[in-house]
Amino acid sequence: MKLPPLNTLRVFDAAARHQAFGKAAEALHVTHGAVSRQIRLLEDALGVALFERRNRAVFLTDAGRQLFEVTSALFEQLTTGLAKLRQPAADAPLVLSCEPTIAMMWLIPRLPDFQHAHPGVQVHLYAAGGPVDFGAQGVDVALRRNDFDWDPALYAEHVCEEWTGPVCRPGLAGAADADPAEADWGGAPALSSATRPLAWRQWSRAAGMKPPRRTGPAYEHFYLSLQAAAAGLGVAIGSALMACDALRDRRLQAPCGFARDGSAYVLLSPRPCTEDPRAAAFLEWLRREAAATLGEAAGQSVAS
Repeated sequence: MKLPPLNTLRVFDAAARHQAFGKAAEALHVTHGAVSRQIRLLEDALGVALFERRNRAVFLTDAGRQLFEVTSALFEQLTTGLAKLRQPAADAPLVLSCEPTIAMMWLIPRLPDFQHAHPGVQVHLYAAGGPVDFGAQGVDVALRRNDFDWDPALYAEHVCEEWTGPVCRPGLAGAADADPAEADWGGAPALSSATRPLAWRQWSRAAGMKPPRRTGPAYEHFYLSLQAAAAGLGVAIGSALMACDALRDRRLQAPCGFARDGSAYVLLSPRPCTEDPRAAAFLEWLRREAAATLGEAAGQSVAS
């Protein structure tokens, strides 16, 4: 027997599932008329009526119910089979797109711990920020701060809140020895960056403290302003995640501690992380490491 066109079966399955041509049309993103035509083509090909039409509604006939049992099983099996085909090989590397500053100053120093805990998962790092084209760039997951709009079809898993605060070379600013709301910061200038131009304003509002009176240089990237602060060129707004290691090594101090700036870090992916064991393991590790880092940074800033 010659099989009817697959598209007619797909349209029939949607119409039978919804028991309405209009709802099937919405689900398939086609017109009501297109659904009716496909159903009529299928009925003509099979030589039987699949729907009974009465009172502007449709009902499956006995033949329609028999066919729906076949198509529902068929498309469920097809969907499952295609999902398995899309599953990456168990030994395929996890391609991660990550913002450059957090990659350099937080993620990379900690990746050996992930590799030790998950030796079968190799992470290939791709440094980039903002929107990501997963298909064109061959990326599996992307670590981003939620300061831009992404495709609503993507899945976003919360990693941690962003905490920021002023950081500088130890002993540079006077805020550690005075009331930060009134301190002159020892005359040190406020450093800024083009990638986070509102960082000082957001921190000042969140912490209820005044920034330095003097304005220092503006750097192109966030990590450049942090490097400048460590070099003693002024006071920069730093992320607790990115400043933690420098606080521990006494290359930086956080005289006022850190405050939530209202943003957060997320792991973006084109499909749920639960469907990819590599991504699921990486997400769990990210959350654990971020929580540990934020806790340590808070302790280091108090110690400063």
